[in-house]
Amino acid sequence: MSERTRIRASVIRGIEADDFASCGGNFYARGHIRSIAKVVGIDPEPLIREFDRKYGALEPTSAAAAFESERPVKIAEPRSPNWTAAMAVALVLVVLYGIVRVLDGGATDPQTAQPVAQPSRAALPAQSATATPAPDAVAAVPRKNVQLRVKAKRSSWLNVRDEKGRQLFSGLLASGKSMEWTAKKRIYILIGNGGGVELTVNGKKLGSPGTDGQVLRLDFGPGDPEGT
Repeated sequence: MSERTRIRASVIRGIEADDFASCGGNFYARGHIRSIAKVVGIDPEPLIREFDRKYGALEPTSAAAAFESERPVKIAEPRSPNWTAAMAVALVLVVLYGIVRVLDGGATDPQTAQPVAQPSRAALPAQSATATPAPDAVAAVPRKNVQLRVKAKRSSWLNVRDEKGRQLFSGLLASGKSMEWTAKKRIYILIGNGGGVELTVNGKKLGSPGTDGQVLRLDFGPGDPEGT
């Protein structure tokens, strides 16, 4: 059962003993119940309703907590610019420019040199009175909904709901397949194999959110991930 559901054997033994403490939360427990029910071939909904009656409804977890790294990220300290190297390069450029000027002046006979005609001001194209703003100066338009796309690298079980609890999808996403959902405010997703799927949220690829066999519960809004 543990191999078919990718749930640890200790967690399954706890569920058999009506002990859900090792599941990591109500949302995880609901996902485990669905996975086990699917393997044994029974309808999970009555079991879910009984679980909610005894232990309460699920509590969502933020995407930031789910994607939090287990290891601290080392940030390199900024280095001061190498002014000595910059000054050496500038000096070389000045010397080269002086050599070119000397050679160019020696090759030109002052008596035979012809003055270069200067273009008249009338021939110059008129410059636009208003400059085009840089792309960074254009304010980003806030999104009005949230879009989630899931691609399965390996077959993975998913449960997707919107902010009102309506089920958008529940089942097994086969390897190589992908699905996409849109909601107004928020999308909640339970993933049975965090390392077997790749996520794209609001057009930004996030890659795999977890490791093989890891059960994850995530939720996303119009402003996720940060920076989009």
